[in-house]
Amino acid sequence: MNTQIVGVVGLGNMGGGVARNFHKAGVKLMVWDVAEAARTAFAGLEGVTVATPGEMAAQCTAMFFVVPATPEIVDSFEGQDGVLAKARDGLVVYDFTTSDPEATKPLAARAAASGIAYLDAGMSGGATGADAGTLTLMIGGEREAFDATRPLLEPIADPEKIFYLGPSGAGHTMKLIHNMICHTCFLVTCEGGRMAEKAGIALGDMISVVNASNARSYASEVRFPRHILSGKWDARSRVYNLRKDLTMAVAQADALDSGAALGTVTRDFLNVAIEHGMTDTDYSRLYERFDEIMVDMMAAKARQAVE
Repeated sequence: MNTQIVGVVGLGNMGGGVARNFHKAGVKLMVWDVAEAARTAFAGLEGVTVATPGEMAAQCTAMFFVVPATPEIVDSFEGQDGVLAKARDGLVVYDFTTSDPEATKPLAARAAASGIAYLDAGMSGGATGADAGTLTLMIGGEREAFDATRPLLEPIADPEKIFYLGPSGAGHTMKLIHNMICHTCFLVTCEGGRMAEKAGIALGDMISVVNASNARSYASEVRFPRHILSGKWDARSRVYNLRKDLTMAVAQADALDSGAALGTVTRDFLNVAIEHGMTDTDYSRLYERFDEIMVDMMAAKARQAVE
């Protein structure tokens, strides 16, 4: 593995951890971020080269895009110095974004036309998992490309939690389902917490009971103890990101004629949180303002029913 070169595009909360774990594992690494400060943090490290995505494509075995969404990848693909024009034979691209599968599929087809295998890979584990190299990965795309590059995933993911799910779009579809479940569980745990406090039960006691019972979840076992009960409010993801994910998940459910009634309520709650000015707020703080957001959401639904 050490004779291969890996590229990481995007060095933020998630991508920074991914890149650091490749470096710790001794993988020869190329990195890029649009923010100079993020690039500077890796400049000068042994075995690490700061290079544009096009330069990476010409040299890397695999590239990992850990950027906000599909448009950033599209931008890096374009032009005579872009990924599509510069790609070496056999390049494999991993798309670690949370994106609309219907946008992923045509992008994968464009890549294939240039001889690039494009794998969509949803992540779970958050920035903490990225830092620890214990991500869960949900992957769609060409099976042969996945099998060939699976060893490259070992420094960044739990080997028992790397899932190949099917053709292009399967990984991003699974990530939307995952996030819809995860964020809905978080909000219902917030709702239970507010009920408990109004009944005179300490939030910490409620969480302890939930974690000792069948109601436990990642929200109760990790998010509340680490980021809410601790008073740190540092889940390291914005309310904007949750709303983006739920909007795509509900749209995907509609496209599949599946329906997502509970996911839709979660999306609507997050829409109201955005209206309350929480776009860039750490989402753990939704607990602090849960009641006021819920009141406004229910009032809006009542008005809609009358109209």
